[in-house]
Amino acid sequence: MTDTGTGTALRVALVGYGLAGSVFHAPLITATDGLVLDTIVTSNPERQEQARAEFPDVRFAASPDELWERTDTLDLVVIASPNKTHVPLATAALQAGLPVVVDKPLAGSAADARELATLAEARGLLLSVFQNRRWDNDFRTLARLIEAGELGDVQRFESRFERWRPQLKGGWRESGSAEEIGGLLYDLGSHIVDQALVLFGPAVRVYAESDVRRPGARADDDTFIAITHANGVRSHLYASATTAQLGPRFRVLGSSAGYVKYGLDPQEADLREGRRPGTYAPWGVEPPSMWGRIGAGESPATGGGEPVETEPGDYPAFYAGIATALREGTAPPVSAHEAAAALDVLEAARRSAREGVTINLEVRS
Repeated sequence: MTDTGTGTALRVALVGYGLAGSVFHAPLITATDGLVLDTIVTSNPERQEQARAEFPDVRFAASPDELWERTDTLDLVVIASPNKTHVPLATAALQAGLPVVVDKPLAGSAADARELATLAEARGLLLSVFQNRRWDNDFRTLARLIEAGELGDVQRFESRFERWRPQLKGGWRESGSAEEIGGLLYDLGSHIVDQALVLFGPAVRVYAESDVRRPGARADDDTFIAITHANGVRSHLYASATTAQLGPRFRVLGSSAGYVKYGLDPQEADLREGRRPGTYAPWGVEPPSMWGRIGAGESPATGGGEPVETEPGDYPAFYAGIATALREGTAPPVSAHEAAAALDVLEAARRSAREGVTINLEVRS
């Protein structure tokens, strides 16, 4: 490993340059003070050309095995390859002595996630999971409102990550193969379950409905998850590619007020359009017309309630937290154990949908 003193940039290898690698990880890594994108692992010539156009100084490797042969030149490996490769590649990186960030989901099962956590702890290495939706503008705003007691005691949390994509795009994400870990339950479900657990704590009961709606699809594309948290809050979570009329991103009902917010955080769209943190300002800010509303006994659809200024989205905070954790030995922004807890819920949801039953979960200490 290179010197991790404050004067030396930490060198990062990025495995995979598809959607996750090119849109999220590479731009956010390069926007982070103290990190440098050293190597991209992809054997695809078109993706290499795409990456070289934006990052002319980056090196390329055709296989992750090339990284394990020069671990002394790297400080972090980021795994943004297809889901089925997350566990074997994270295992190889940790065994080679390298800290690891893994795109969500960390694994296909909570047991695999906890085995990775145990391996990382045994070797004294960082292992974190890219749950970037914790830094969405609406999530940050809701967390602020709850912390300030603006809603009273939260009773019900409704979260929707809905899209209208009636035509299949193809690829492993729409595969019905369990080995691919595709489908919306593990894709968007990883985000909305993680957000619910961060806000309201452990789940004790899970019920789910999961369907394949589009002709030719083989993986779930319309999923509902109901969580009862240990503190009594109920979360109703929706992930769908077949929603012709989109509902609110959040509807949160408390004992004294409710909060309703429509629309998605702008950061993903900005990243897709080539806008970059640090060069495009103000980053993560949405116009007042998109702000959510808070109130009681009134309908936001007809202008009821008071507008609530949305906190700026802050995806760059994730890798800033990773850099700090590597340099100072602090906890990473997302732990593998938190990812495993979300996978407990996702596994329970998959079983609930398959068997038509409610699943009880034990609260882990």
